[in-house]
Amino acid sequence: MTKDLLLSRRAFLIGCSAAASPLLTPVSFAAASGENRLVVILLRGAMDGLDVLRPVGDPGFATLRPTLSREPGLPLDGFFELHPAAAELMPLWQAGQLGFVQAVATPYRAGRSHFIAQDALEHGAGGADGALGPARDGWLNRAVGLIPGAGEKLAVSVGRERAMILDGDAPAAHWFPVEDAGLSAQGLALLTALHKADPLLAHPFAQAQALTQATAAERIPRDAQALSQLGSYVANRLREDARIASFSLGGWDTHQGQTRIMTNQMPLLAGTLLAIQSGLGAAWDTTLVLAMTEFGRTVRQNGSEGTDHGTGGVMIAAGGALRGGRVFGRWPGLGEGALLAERDLMPTGDVRAYAGWALCNLFGIEAQAVQQVVFPGLDMGDDPGLML
Repeated sequence: MTKDLLLSRRAFLIGCSAAASPLLTPVSFAAASGENRLVVILLRGAMDGLDVLRPVGDPGFATLRPTLSREPGLPLDGFFELHPAAAELMPLWQAGQLGFVQAVATPYRAGRSHFIAQDALEHGAGGADGALGPARDGWLNRAVGLIPGAGEKLAVSVGRERAMILDGDAPAAHWFPVEDAGLSAQGLALLTALHKADPLLAHPFAQAQALTQATAAERIPRDAQALSQLGSYVANRLREDARIASFSLGGWDTHQGQTRIMTNQMPLLAGTLLAIQSGLGAAWDTTLVLAMTEFGRTVRQNGSEGTDHGTGGVMIAAGGALRGGRVFGRWPGLGEGALLAERDLMPTGDVRAYAGWALCNLFGIEAQAVQQVVFPGLDMGDDPGLML
């Protein structure tokens, strides 16, 4: 195969894998009155909440994961530990500006499909089957229309495609901050499986990968710089007229080699949060960041040193408006009979309820309106006290 053909193949592969890259990330904004700000980060790929927020105080944890999560974590409250690669976030925890909501999920249960689950998370109104309503709009877009005193609607989508979460009636411009992006672990696995069975393409694919894939030592600093740029851009917009932002970070699929993936991913997430904090300055004090994922992962590790698609997971919260330094939610336990379908962390809360109460407390939306318009049919229950 000639060099020119390999380079053409390289361009084709990058184009095909764009949607799987953690850096080709849409960002949307909306304007609202007041000084309170909300940032919603979608962690695509099903982040393993049991690795991010490790329940080391539960005796079942070490038994169910004999070789995963064995490196010492960062103690939080005597029961949970934070993934060690997120050490940069500990000052936020100590300042009461970082917290976690454990054992949460959307209502989606059927099939554990990334694509259906992500749509369900962004749409916010689906049931157990993940089916969407006739309007493919996002819950955050519906919320914008309910904010008292909201000014002219302003939305900006950043990336190759707009996310559903803030899609709807609000107009959107477009901005793409990242010029270079490689394959995520999920994208690479998909393309490798596609080409492996074809004797004509398997070898050329391997050659093309040698051209396109940077080493980990080259890729991690590049990704960190790009995500720091993204966080700074979000902060700059929120310091101006925008009050609501949403974007996604991919790369959280950990079917195999989870220790390596999580060790790479956690600093990227931490760096993004810290870039938002730094860029906001004093406005951080009135900001809440919610980072949520489509579903959790299995409690038991699999045979590939990873975890499979699960149900209950973790939402990460940060910001000066957060009543942090604590873990919210009810822990279901990992003992016999406590797991969902004997494989998943049992959800004890709906992730939408925490987002709903955040909208109420930040922007003055009535709880009834949230339950009827933003998340139709949701019973939000009592205010969990996420906010100061």
